[in-house]
Amino acid sequence: MTADPTALVGQSVVDAGYEVSRGKIREFASAVGETSPLCHDVEAARAAGYPDLVAPPTFAFVPASRALAGLMAMLQAPLRNQVHGEQGFTHHRPIMAGDVLTATASLTRVRSGGGRMVVGIDCELADEDGRPVTTARSTIIVSGVGQ
Repeated sequence: MTADPTALVGQSVVDAGYEVSRGKIREFASAVGETSPLCHDVEAARAAGYPDLVAPPTFAFVPASRALAGLMAMLQAPLRNQVHGEQGFTHHRPIMAGDVLTATASLTRVRSGGGRMVVGIDCELADEDGRPVTTARSTIIVSGVGQ
């Protein structure tokens, strides 16, 4: 682990160019049991006023996780020691097939004690024009700190 992880609060990692495809949306929707036609049927999505398939709300974690992993690497926190403690999303608009997203993950807090580190990360997803799509907030618990 990093000697003083609190010194990294405020650091960010950017992951650009995540392409959202129909296949990724359908695969994710099937994996989480989402049966809405908006996630599987292009014509149904268009009939509902969307230009293409709509991703389930939790799909946002997929592009966000790539930038989040970069921050956890900065902290030198092995994946095997990480537990996802909490996740929340604020959606500014739906993620849709055809989007190309940039994720900017920022380390917002680090608290250590009792052999654990609690890490807070905010991740902003934006489209190709820089418009906000989703804000994802994660809490990661890392065990084995200082041992």
